[in-house]
Amino acid sequence: AGPESPDDLARLHSQAFLVRGGWADAEFRGLSIVLASWVALGTVISSVNEDWSVVESFYFCAMTLTTIGYGDFSPTTATVQLYTVIYAILGIGFLVSFNAQLVRIAIEGRRTEAAAAADDVEGGAATG
Repeated sequence: AGPESPDDLARLHSQAFLVRGGWADAEFRGLSIVLASWVALGTVISSVNEDWSVVESFYFCAMTLTTIGYGDFSPTTATVQLYTVIYAILGIGFLVSFNAQLVRIAIEGRRTEAAAAADDVEGGAATG
C-alpha cells in the first residue's frame, strides 16, 4: 500500500479526529495541561536538585511516570527521594487518566464514523 492508500488516509483521518476531538473535550484539555505541567515541574525540580541536564531530568520523569524505571538515574538525597515518591504516585494517576481519555475519545470517534457510514448506506438505499 502506498502512502496515499485508503487505509493510510483513514488512519490519518482518525488521528486528526483524536487531536480535534481531544482539544474540543474540556476534560482532555485539562488533563493535557495538568500532565504537561507535572512533567515540566518534575523536570525542573530534578534538574535543579540532582544537577542533571534538562534532557536527563525529562528522561527520568518520563521513565518514572511510565513505570519503566531503568535505574540509570535515581535521586540521591532523601528530600528528592521523598518528592519522587509523591511525584510518581500522583503523576502515574495523571498519566492513566490522560490515556483513559485518549481511549474514550478514540472510541467515540469510531462510533461517530460508524454511525456516519451507516447513515450513508441507509441514505443511499433510500434514494437509490
